[in-house]
Amino acid sequence: MAKIGIAGCGRMGLPMLEALHHAGFPAQGFDVRDRPSPLMTRDPAAFAQGLTTLFTVVRDIPQTEAVLFDDQALVETAPALAHIVICSTLSPKYVRALRDRIPARITLIDAPMSGAAIAAQERRLSFMLGGTAADIAEIQPCLDAMGAHFHPMGGYGAGMTAKVLNNLAAASSTVITRLALDWADDLGLEAEKLLALMHTSSGQTWFASHFDDIEFARDGFDPQNTIGILKKDVESALDGAPEGADRDIPEALIRAISRLKPR
Repeated sequence: MAKIGIAGCGRMGLPMLEALHHAGFPAQGFDVRDRPSPLMTRDPAAFAQGLTTLFTVVRDIPQTEAVLFDDQALVETAPALAHIVICSTLSPKYVRALRDRIPARITLIDAPMSGAAIAAQERRLSFMLGGTAADIAEIQPCLDAMGAHFHPMGGYGAGMTAKVLNNLAAASSTVITRLALDWADDLGLEAEKLLALMHTSSGQTWFASHFDDIEFARDGFDPQNTIGILKKDVESALDGAPEGADRDIPEALIRAISRLKPR
């Protein structure tokens, strides 16, 4: 069987790697940091050997550049590489531009996912897919091992466009839910009771309904944590915004995310 690789084995990538291994795929992970998993390596040459399908789950564009072209340069160092699946949430403009930088022999699919670390651990991620039906079908067995919901959005790049728009909406609900909880504290209302109310009323959101299960629900802003990633995702949405779009609300969201304090 061909070797499947996960580049970036953090809170999302490591459980995705474990899901592939559990399903019987010859999967190996790569990360520049030490991770307590026998399925992983920090040796780029060992990771590149025999690699045919690469899932990138790194944090941002600089780390994607490192994996594909710079430090690890897997586009050049993995001669058997046939599929690259972009799972990181990145600017749709950047993702579309990758097609001109990667040899035509390598299939490109964008497959960003949603659900937070809890969904990765429980193998029920939601994937937003960009690519041809035939290309997606080739990697579908891997996706089936890691996820439960699959949304083909159109050609290459459409999955990332859908993801940043989804995260734009998610960021707004995250910020306003945290604001409502802070106000509840100041007004003497129990936060747990307000969350229970929201779950069964017009204030219901994914963030509020899963507040106790989401690992970043109580975090304050830090460039290196998941709240920092949320800010990056809104910035990615802005980078891919239509010409002449109203940018006021997304820019206000970025400022609000940057001011979030730990709960």
